[in-house]
Parts: sequence; C-alpha cells; structure tokens
Amino acid sequence: MAEELYIQAGVGKKETYEILLPQLASLITGENDLTANLANISAALNDTFHWWWVGFYWVKKEELVLSPFQGPIACTRIKFGRGVCGTAWKEGKSQLVPDVNAFPGHIACSSSSVAEIVIPIFDREKNVVGVLDVDSERFDVLDETDVYYLELVCKMITNILNQESQIKK
Repeated sequence: MAEELYIQAGVGKKETYEILLPQLASLITGENDLTANLANISAALNDTFHWWWVGFYWVKKEELVLSPFQGPIACTRIKFGRGVCGTAWKEGKSQLVPDVNAFPGHIACSSSSVAEIVIPIFDREKNVVGVLDVDSERFDVLDETDVYYLELVCKMITNILNQESQIKK
C-alpha cells in the first residue's frame, strides 16, 4: 500500500492523471473494503487537484447518501433526479456543469461551489450504485479531460465491487 502520492510538478492535467491512475490502482489493489477505498480515492484526488470538494454518494433505497469525501460539510441525502448528483444517477451518465447556477434544480450544499462534475458508478449489472462528485470554487477548472479520467477512476471502483461480489460467493 502506498503511503504517499508522487505527482510530478509542472505537468499538464492529462499527464497528472496518467501519473495518478496507476498509483490509485496500486493503492486499492488487495483492499476489498469499499469504504476504505472510497476514502483513499477521495483523499488522493483532493491531494492531487485541490478541488473545493471531492467525494462519493452511495445509493441507499431511494436516495444518494453521503459517503467518504474531502472538503467542507456536505448535503447528507439527495433524492433521485435532484441536483447534479441525482441527475447523474437518474440518467446514468456523467454530468459536467461549468456553472452550477445555470443548472436547473441545482442543490447548493455550499455557495462557494460554482462548477461541478458528477460521474455515475455502476455495478456489474450496469445499475448506478453511487456517484463521484467533484466541486470547484472556480469556473475554469473542470473540463472534459476530468470527465474522461474520472470515469476511469469510477471503472476502478466498479472493478472493486465486482471483486467484492466474487468474494461473497
């Protein structure tokens, strides 16, 4: 298990993700506890990119419930189809919102957050079981590069879920 991330200074966003992803994979390899892995992934993403908020919501019954995260306190529960997170859950597709104030039904957990990305996490049956939520306090930070690589991170989480289901059998 890695105790520290090694990110080269002065490289672009794409290169930073390409340096980070193998380290994330190493960090979660051999650990089948979902909460521990989500906690470390959110910490690694936050440590690397210094976003306002990064973390997870997990589907429990008819709501998304706050799970491991890094940042200020957050909304605890989000209804299906509400806000950016609930929309990603309902539509089963990533949401890139460069200005949350322009998003219909946006849930403002913090007025400091102005841009957001939410990536759905799927189980092996392609059901959305959670979301990765990233918020920025700056308009010019989040883009399609983030969406692409954060989707890869969420695929890692799907792989963890698949391993867990194999262990339980």
